[in-house]
Amino acid sequence: MRKTLVAVAVALPLLAACTQNADTAPSGGSGDAADPRALTVDSSADACTLSATEAPAGTLTFDVTNSGDQVTEFYLLGEDGLRIVAEVENIGPSISRALTVNAPAGTYVTACKPGMTGEGIRGDFTVTESDEGGDVSADEQELVDQAEANYAAYVEDQSAQLLEKTRDFVERYKAGEDDAARALYPVARTHWERIETVAESFGDLDPMMDAREADLEPGQEWTGWHRIEKDLWPQRAQDYTPLGDDERATYADDLLANTEELDSRVQDLTYTVDAIANGSRGLLEEVATGKVTGEEEYWSRTDLWDFQANVDGAKVAWEGVQPIVEEKDADLADQLTSRFEELQDLLDAQREGDGFVTYDQLTPAQVKELSNAVNALSEPLSRLTAAVLS
Repeated sequence: MRKTLVAVAVALPLLAACTQNADTAPSGGSGDAADPRALTVDSSADACTLSATEAPAGTLTFDVTNSGDQVTEFYLLGEDGLRIVAEVENIGPSISRALTVNAPAGTYVTACKPGMTGEGIRGDFTVTESDEGGDVSADEQELVDQAEANYAAYVEDQSAQLLEKTRDFVERYKAGEDDAARALYPVARTHWERIETVAESFGDLDPMMDAREADLEPGQEWTGWHRIEKDLWPQRAQDYTPLGDDERATYADDLLANTEELDSRVQDLTYTVDAIANGSRGLLEEVATGKVTGEEEYWSRTDLWDFQANVDGAKVAWEGVQPIVEEKDADLADQLTSRFEELQDLLDAQREGDGFVTYDQLTPAQVKELSNAVNALSEPLSRLTAAVLS
């Protein structure tokens, strides 16, 4: 339930920064004397230290190292501190991960989030004007334009289907048709999961729509899909009191209203090829951090539906930029194609009827095999954005 892929404004108040980024180089300095666009980030328990707070416009690479003892993530935000330009998450202690993004000149905010919660440790970052790079051939520009247009159409289509199926789902749930609602639950959520990184970029909507009970922060009201999920599958809960008709209507109407708002917002989004490539990686990270662990659908055990949908979305994003990568790094293109196929073969083995077996039916060996396939795909996918922008 995070937020990557597109630069969008969200209707949240700007909170005060926790701690400003520490800067170990003079303003305008660089993390790499040969390449001012290559920067390092040290994320610790109480600091977010960048090698420089300024870089020239173009393809920037942030090499993020976690020197703390909690899993962390790193964001490049717009000037308002709300717009998510790009992010890299799930960086474990002593682990380094790279974030590559094409950043035009402007004022930005960087943030590290130890524990992957809260406001994070923030600081200002400036991208200066530059006339270096950025030129592409007419043929490549045609591929770029096509990828961006196709992805926008895909997101709009998935959002429309999400809205349609959510309407049906909440009507069944409110009417007390629980068997029908349970059958529709993973089907409707498929469309959310396919565009999850887009949906999560709206920082106000995502917590209201997709928060898991285990991830709630103190004082946070629990609403959305998983609140209703628990009411439909209460078997794993202890001393659970089912929701009454009025409560059901309240949660259902709230979910539908937020889904309508999401559908309205995605109509105005635009996508860049680096955002699409980062989104493909982000969707696979959603698999690694929630679906393959069986944590996402704790009550219904429908994690494999979500798993497949995240893979669907990641593959669509990859295939959108595939013609560009084939021109620049054919070996990477071949590797990504084959590893997507290998992961899909494992998922297909768990199909049952129009869906999948529930997650509790998987053996530890099958879970391990899926996890290994996700990890095998993650490595080349982490190089996708750099290849697209090379």
